[in-house]
Amino acid sequence: MAVIENIIERCDAQRHSAPGAVLSGLPTELYTSEAVFDREQERVFARNWTLIGFAHELATPGTCIPVTAGGQPLLIVSNEAGEIGVFHNVCRHRGLKLVDKPCNVKQSITCPYHAWSYGLDGALEAAPHFGGFRIQEVPGFSRADNGLVPVRHVVWHDWIFVNISGDAPSFEEYSRPFAEQMKLLDTSKLRPIGKIDLGEVKCNWKFLMENFIEPYHVPIVHDETAAGQPLKDHYTISNGVCLGSGVDLEDQKNTTAQSSHLDMSARYLTMFPNFVLGIYLPDQAGVHLNIPVGPDRTRQFRVLYSVGEQHYTDESKKALCALWYDVHKEDHAIAELLQEGRTSSVMRDGGVMSPHWEDSAHGFQQLVVDALRG
Repeated sequence: MAVIENIIERCDAQRHSAPGAVLSGLPTELYTSEAVFDREQERVFARNWTLIGFAHELATPGTCIPVTAGGQPLLIVSNEAGEIGVFHNVCRHRGLKLVDKPCNVKQSITCPYHAWSYGLDGALEAAPHFGGFRIQEVPGFSRADNGLVPVRHVVWHDWIFVNISGDAPSFEEYSRPFAEQMKLLDTSKLRPIGKIDLGEVKCNWKFLMENFIEPYHVPIVHDETAAGQPLKDHYTISNGVCLGSGVDLEDQKNTTAQSSHLDMSARYLTMFPNFVLGIYLPDQAGVHLNIPVGPDRTRQFRVLYSVGEQHYTDESKKALCALWYDVHKEDHAIAELLQEGRTSSVMRDGGVMSPHWEDSAHGFQQLVVDALRG
């Protein structure tokens, strides 16, 4: 791991800039190295509060959704009372991954290898023939001690977060800077209206985060889809783990449902490491779920929300999904070119960043380095 320590030292040497001076980006290895990616799983995603899913998708008891976080297989489960639990998605017998795709197991989760079964609360209900034919009891073995291993988690509004290591600050404390920024959103009126599967993007997860945080690219990359958000009206947001940007327009819309492009006041907010919330005033929001797959691949979804029930017909929901699909694909094209550009020796030291438009993205990068340092 000496190589990673050397990278961190290089980042530290670059990070101190005079106020208003040009900022340094992250070295190439932070976007291309398997070793860095593995350490990110452990120190960035396992040790912090990481987004893994959406509560509305678990409304039916018995629903099981397998996910990956911190490089580990996890399982989100809805029990008979409608409560959401999160467990390590492995059988305690031989470590088989229990659930491989979303499903409803009704009342118990059964291992397809030796039929060990677990309740929706994670308790081991049966270990058939473990001690011999029709015998479960074995000296020194207790079913009570061999249930699914729970993962520290919290359901915040519609969003499910985990802290796999179990030692992050309380979610309330951790999320406070972000919660302050999203006060303009009436979360009691959030209603999911669509989910877009954006597939696998051929880039490092950080490129997608950084791209969302900074507004510098908006009038160039989204010259048509975001033509109603001039660069001059944008500003950046930096507050601890909350990083992003905003735009306030003089003419406020009555509804965003009929918009064919982004022409409304908005907040583009992230909470380290992977929570992404876009607020589009007065009545729309969207959350990205970015799942790192490898140093050069990221799986991405987006859930769309209305703020209240009004305005959104089936047709406008369909049009909204199409708009956001197009916006994301514009960003994906750029992010994939950024990934390809990192193969150049010219970018070994990370390039330069604007102190005016990219200071919040630079702040995100420093949180990554600090987490890698541990």
